[in-house]
Amino acid sequence: MNKSIILSVGISLLVIGGGLWLGSQSFTGASGVATVVGGTQFVDITAKGGYKPRIIIATAGMPTVLRVKTSGTFDCSSSLVIPKLSYQKFLQSSGTEEISISSEQAQGTMQGLCSMGMYNFRIEFQ
Repeated sequence: MNKSIILSVGISLLVIGGGLWLGSQSFTGASGVATVVGGTQFVDITAKGGYKPRIIIATAGMPTVLRVKTSGTFDCSSSLVIPKLSYQKFLQSSGTEEISISSEQAQGTMQGLCSMGMYNFRIEFQ
């Protein structure tokens, strides 16, 4: 009898833990869409404990401004690297960094990551 209770509790904990883990995975992989204002598109990303959203859909061949917002960010995501732009900078702990992307650079997939490669995001220009 004790074995069946322990087994039931163990299985219940596994199911609950798995559900919580899957729920957090779908949130961290959320995607976003660029907004267009006056012929320029804006991609907004938050940097704190990683980058959110992780995937952004944008229009290819359009002048773009990547806005990276920090708010008390002191982790690795404050050290931003965008290889396609040869961009590398330590962001302010709080504020917004605007990075211009020319229409020629706004092609294909552009990845951003922290200097250690732990956190990343990508902009998919379509």
